[in-house]
Amino acid sequence: MKLGQTWSLVLAGGEGSRLRTLTTTPCGTSVPKQFCTFNGERTLLEDAIERAKAITSAAHTCVVVAAKHHHWWSSPLAQLPRANVLVQPFNRGTAIGILYPLLHILVRDPHARLVILPSDHYVRQEKLLQLSARSAVDLLVHDTDAPILLGLEPEEPDPELGYIIPGERGIDGGQSIQRFIEKPPLHLAREIIRQGGLWNTFIIVASGQGLLNLFEHRYPKLVEDMRSAVALLEREPEDTAELSELYEQSPPIDFSRDVLEGFSSSLRVVRVPACGWSDLGTPKRVAETLRRLEPHEFRTRQASSASGPPNLAKQHARLERLAKSTSRSQRPASLPQ
Repeated sequence: MKLGQTWSLVLAGGEGSRLRTLTTTPCGTSVPKQFCTFNGERTLLEDAIERAKAITSAAHTCVVVAAKHHHWWSSPLAQLPRANVLVQPFNRGTAIGILYPLLHILVRDPHARLVILPSDHYVRQEKLLQLSARSAVDLLVHDTDAPILLGLEPEEPDPELGYIIPGERGIDGGQSIQRFIEKPPLHLAREIIRQGGLWNTFIIVASGQGLLNLFEHRYPKLVEDMRSAVALLEREPEDTAELSELYEQSPPIDFSRDVLEGFSSSLRVVRVPACGWSDLGTPKRVAETLRRLEPHEFRTRQASSASGPPNLAKQHARLERLAKSTSRSQRPASLPQ
């Protein structure tokens, strides 16, 4: 069985609209959260790139971004080879955001193995996640057709996250997947965890061809059209007309819902120890992540430059102070004695 190189693919084309209360600058500009910082140092995108390079290398790390976000990604992505930065004309959902760079990678390495990483995650203990990702890559030696998801041991029940119900454990260490449960109510989340359920991190490890097979099964015409657009770009990198037209005509497609759903029996999951992971998907998730930090970590992470990218921790603290001040001002005055 021939195996190619291991590639990391960082997904950075989203809008992060659910977090706008924390990512809007004083002048009113809404900054996608992957270009914000959680800890007052690197942006979440830069954290994701470092995570990717720790699993693979800079030469085998690709990032998919949106053209309209050029102002925010041009500087942090200058460290990568130009061919590794794949620019989408528009955001059309996670499925197309994976298919487009996947086909580029397969042109360069037909037997590539991929680690797909969202760019908007916070991870407190990076090494635990990196070790699990490498273990999942090693499992592809035994079976290159079954994509692998990283499932995190939950730190607490959370009704805002998706869950994976694992099945039988294979001899290679991976587990089958019984089903996915998306955003269960709190009482059900507790029961899912009690039965061994895992948080779905949307971190995926797969052979490039195995991943392409899933797309071809569900969207053969889209794959054919995208392959044609990518082939043209390989010959004429500046000719983006065909790609732009394809994106304009394509409806948004969600990878989890529209591609993976129904294939749970052919997927596997690798269990990741609790490592302080969060998708920072909502202000509530940001608050919960901050709550889990140690006091000395919190003080360190509050320090940042006023001219830098939006700092989620500082924005959250500012809104909390504003809410308390508003609450105090609305209290009725005490009656005189």
